[in-house]
Amino acid sequence: MRKIVLAFDSFKGSVSASDISDSLALTIRRLWPECEVKSFPIADGGEGTARAIGRYLPVETLSCRVHGPLMEERSASYVVSQDGTAVIEMAAAAGLPLVPMDRRNPMNTTSYGAGELIAHALDKGYRKFVIGLGGSATNDAGTGAMRALGLRFLDEAGDELHPIGRNLGKIKRIDFSRLRPDLKEASFVIACDVSNPFYGKEGAAYVYAPQKGASPEEVDLLDRGLRHYAEVLLRETGQDVATLSGAGAAGGMGGGLLPFMDATLKPGIDIVLDLIGFDKEVADADVVLTGEGKIDAQTGMGKALSGVLGRAVAKQVPVVALGGCIEEVEKLNELGFTAVFSIQSSPLSLEKAMRKEMTLENLNRTVVQILRLMLRVKS
Repeated sequence: MRKIVLAFDSFKGSVSASDISDSLALTIRRLWPECEVKSFPIADGGEGTARAIGRYLPVETLSCRVHGPLMEERSASYVVSQDGTAVIEMAAAAGLPLVPMDRRNPMNTTSYGAGELIAHALDKGYRKFVIGLGGSATNDAGTGAMRALGLRFLDEAGDELHPIGRNLGKIKRIDFSRLRPDLKEASFVIACDVSNPFYGKEGAAYVYAPQKGASPEEVDLLDRGLRHYAEVLLRETGQDVATLSGAGAAGGMGGGLLPFMDATLKPGIDIVLDLIGFDKEVADADVVLTGEGKIDAQTGMGKALSGVLGRAVAKQVPVVALGGCIEEVEKLNELGFTAVFSIQSSPLSLEKAMRKEMTLENLNRTVVQILRLMLRVKS
């Protein structure tokens, strides 16, 4: 008997990791009935983390009203595990899909709603947290979230600043007087989806702000704002987040939360893979099939596929990656991927390519071709 492990992240904006895994598992079992298929929908701390954890552990879902990236009122939810750990995705309240295409700009968005989710869980008495970063619409270094938890960010005149990306460079002082005291009673694991530093050419603004709608000039301004805010944090809290790995996650929220909480940064994918016992399941696999919407050099910077790759390679199991958009294939091979395939077979509009049914059709068609090769080699 052969064994295939499916470990797909979501194709963001198109189809969830769970739906991908369920669909491909059916296809493999239909074409190769005697093959053992183990399906592990994964997430890297961003979109789908709570859902991935909920697939393997009993959880309770809680909902509340929050403010979205543009301070619009909306509903958001998080899950609580049986041991009382609140698992909160900041993307549930501050994710990029929540902002209309024509209004996307990290100069103007805030993580305030993510802080409201934390506040709601604190009000419910929860004191253990996993905060999933990733998929954000923001570049506010977590100032929005911390404002919702009581901090105030003041300019040179002592006036309060709205916690958005464009205001980072104006912060002169932090007012701690209204910070929630119960934050000191809580412990946080910050599940970050990347290893980027706070600022610089590999930092939050330069690498991710363009994807969120920032122009080149705005990217430069945001990066300078992050540099300035890092100095403010060092002066006000004594904590240096400038070069901390993962500090640039979610528009700087990775580094922006640490000085104010009992918190540790950990790759989100490691949290999920440890939870599901991935190492044991992959040890006797013949191949791991993985993928996400876009696969490029960032895949090696702490993203979900990087975590899957590292675990599989350690067990000498080949890894095949599938993506809607593939860049720098040679570098991906150098990272350790045995093979990388684009699921697109012909030119089509981005809108059509992003449709759920089209993504699933393309994924299944590609996997069928891989299986045909495996079956021929097997025989």
